[in-house]
Amino acid sequence: MSFANFFKGQLSKIIEWTDQEPGLLLYKFPSDHDEIKDASKLIISPGQGAILVYEGTVADVITEAAIYNLETDNLPFITTLLKLRTNFESEHKLKIYFFRTAENVNQGWGTSQPIKYMDPVYKFPVELGANGSFSFKIVNAKYVFTEVTGSRDIYTTAEARQVLQSRFPQTIASVLAVAGISYQQIDAQLATLSDTIKEKLNIELEKLGFELTDFKLNGTVFDAGTTERINKIANITADSLAAGEGGLSYVELEKLKALRDAARNEGGLAGAGLQLGAGMELGKVFGQQKDDALNNAQNDILTKLQQLKLLLNEGIITQEEFDTKKKEWLDKM
Repeated sequence: MSFANFFKGQLSKIIEWTDQEPGLLLYKFPSDHDEIKDASKLIISPGQGAILVYEGTVADVITEAAIYNLETDNLPFITTLLKLRTNFESEHKLKIYFFRTAENVNQGWGTSQPIKYMDPVYKFPVELGANGSFSFKIVNAKYVFTEVTGSRDIYTTAEARQVLQSRFPQTIASVLAVAGISYQQIDAQLATLSDTIKEKLNIELEKLGFELTDFKLNGTVFDAGTTERINKIANITADSLAAGEGGLSYVELEKLKALRDAARNEGGLAGAGLQLGAGMELGKVFGQQKDDALNNAQNDILTKLQQLKLLLNEGIITQEEFDTKKKEWLDKM
């Protein structure tokens, strides 16, 4: 290096992060040998901050937008003019990292693995995928630098998003379990769940120097096994309502249907190791149960007609039996 070039390198310099890309959270200012000259000016624009790392230690974090004059009497760095004896290279190094203080908005998220919890109402395991959006910002740049990014030259929004998202599934599962919200209620509780999840996540993310400024749980998708269990519950609920309309309990209706199917299925009885006589006897039992349901003296005519229609719809009685019994009851009115 010539003396002319050396002294030219010691002139005042403007240090700023121009053309700030939205996809960058952290950016190291490029400097030969990490030496910053006396009388340089550090410009911090709105939405930016700066970390000063002196001899491997974070010496200062600047978050207020302003123009700073870097002088040896107020910042810990030494210029090469004071270090000629080290072959024109300072033994003291100052690295300047710019970071984004503005919010990173509308970051989409989705779970790559199913969230698992026990439904508090129906007591069966639920697995679901979830998706939504969130916004975040750096609130403790020193923590982010020392605990997350290290001394990298750049750190992207996408990398931070991945770190944050990895904390989502466990927190969501915990909130669902503690809140006691059944699968039926999730869609109606999305706003409340979003606020609670955000609060819980920020307790953990604070340790990394980040904060969620917004969190939205927009939707959930149940896995095939959970969907099957939900459909079974829906079917049972519908059958229970239908049985109630017909003056029967769900258990009574299912018992009649089981007896009907068994009495009709001689092959099934034989496959179960029963003789044909057992099927005939079962048919008698079915007939008696059916007659008891039709002739319940406690039911009024309207209830009996509803019950009669239910038994017809379920195939427990024939159309002929339905017509006969209906005429009999109507004649009594």
